[in-house]
Amino acid sequence: MSYMTWHTLPHEPRKLQATEARLDAIYHAARHGLKGDTLALAAGMQPAEYRQLCQFDPLTEMAEQKGRADGEMEVSGILHEAARNGDAKAALAILQHTHGWTAKQEITIDVYQKISITQALADAQSRLIDHDPAEPINRELMYGATADL
Repeated sequence: MSYMTWHTLPHEPRKLQATEARLDAIYHAARHGLKGDTLALAAGMQPAEYRQLCQFDPLTEMAEQKGRADGEMEVSGILHEAARNGDAKAALAILQHTHGWTAKQEITIDVYQKISITQALADAQSRLIDHDPAEPINRELMYGATADL
């Protein structure tokens, strides 16, 4: 069993330099999609050291950006190849995430009904209540209430 003990933790100050080996480690970690503290740890640095190195040497940030770009390019190529070979899910993923495409979400309802004007007037006439404007309206007849207006 291999457990991390205090013996394996770095306990002396290390000199920060953007060496070729360190930049390669940053590049490979970024290419695999790691970010922030996990990128630093995978590249063999403490997170604080990585942040310091980014401030002191712009090549550090460039190695991370290049790693991300190359990783994205590799996966994009795989996805495009799958779409060219007929994978509909891959093609849909490219359309949605790269080109901002969304499927139409509209509903069309066709209602065809003939309306007879004479029948509509007859129905309205049957619902009409004869009322003398001088008399108050009895609301109980209309809505079941008992107040008069």
